[in-house]
Amino acid sequence: MAGPQPPQWLVSEVHQRLVLFLNHVLMQEKEATERLVRQKGRVARVQWRSYSVALQVTPAGLFNVAPEDAQPDLLLEITETSPLALAQVALRGDKPSIRIEGDVQLAADINWLVDHVEWDVEEDLARLIGDAPAHTVARVARSAAQALRQFVGARMGGKPAAEPPVSDAPAAAPAAGNAPLVALPGFENDKP
Repeated sequence: MAGPQPPQWLVSEVHQRLVLFLNHVLMQEKEATERLVRQKGRVARVQWRSYSVALQVTPAGLFNVAPEDAQPDLLLEITETSPLALAQVALRGDKPSIRIEGDVQLAADINWLVDHVEWDVEEDLARLIGDAPAHTVARVARSAAQALRQFVGARMGGKPAAEPPVSDAPAAAPAAGNAPLVALPGFENDKP
């Protein structure tokens, strides 16, 4: 039983906003767009339960919502059906189980994106409110995320958070080129 479905206009708007966000993050990593240029025109469909989004790679190495009749070259299906279990996986910082079907090279490139591209939320926030306030907000967010991971790990029997405690001492703003300070749960960065 699928339950109530959102109106099509809402689904379309969510897909468009998702594409804008993904492209914003991708444009910050030149190698990401270079990898995707090789896949131009290919379609990847991400499926969870009855919800899905099909993304088509553009000639610029970004994403666009694929036409409704587009056949996917790659299907990525999240196998965990429970929203609660998915949230627990994300809060632990793990990746969900995914069934992969289709183009091997497109799958490899998307896997590289997941492993190496991160959203530097502090940098984006600094553009709006300045460096020092953005750094403070990011530090508080890291502390809250670490506490939440520890809480979930302790309550669910998962692995404890491996992050060092966040210091209350004032710190200098991060230098350009450092790793992003906030990572999306489930999308660890394997870069040194």
